[in-house]
Amino acid sequence: MGALFGLLAAATYGTADFLGGRASRRADVFTVVLVSQLIGTLPTLAVVPLFASQGPPLRAILWGAAAGIGGGIGVLFLYRGLAVGRMSVVAPITGVVAASAPVVFGLAAGEHPSTVALAGAVTALVAVALVSRVREDLASESDTSGMWHALAAGLAFGAFFIFLDRAGDDTGMWPLVGTRGASLVLVTLAVIVLRKPFRPPPNTMLPIAAAGVTDVAANMLYLIATRHGLLSLVAVLTS
Repeated sequence: MGALFGLLAAATYGTADFLGGRASRRADVFTVVLVSQLIGTLPTLAVVPLFASQGPPLRAILWGAAAGIGGGIGVLFLYRGLAVGRMSVVAPITGVVAASAPVVFGLAAGEHPSTVALAGAVTALVAVALVSRVREDLASESDTSGMWHALAAGLAFGAFFIFLDRAGDDTGMWPLVGTRGASLVLVTLAVIVLRKPFRPPPNTMLPIAAAGVTDVAANMLYLIATRHGLLSLVAVLTS
């Protein structure tokens, strides 16, 4: 069950990243992230009560907030990388780095996946690394810039995966409230400090809105996946 939801989360995250990355080519990346986060807040608040059997546990909100900071930073770096680099390079590098951190953390925390499962996880990481290779004669300055953004995004997303998993299995969807609140504050401050526009161009609103909604759906699917499987395996599938 964890593997199924992890794969569904992967497909949904991929859709959100594609839409957000495309929109960031026509609008400022900070504006894209802020508006998509705002739009995604509504379905988050609507769905959370449906899974709530109790009030919001403080632990869930705090771990969710920590995950939100990591996720907000990750999205900013990813969308910027997708805007300046090649999508076929930036996305895989982000994925393999994002998956590696939770694997190391999960194993260090005492998880014991089967030999076959662990071998599959390692194979997946190697496969993504091979897919992300770029021929030296095709590399350009924009590719290099995109790679650095991808590395930073991968580390931030790795922290997101770990922190969200630490929220606990009995907290419903409450961690996502902390996640969304922290990421919104972070991105809003960045927009204000850097004096970025609050409104994107009208022709980008549809992909930005779709990115915001699919990102929320992906967060929910990933949270469900961590409650039915090991972090060290679910994170690889999701990435």
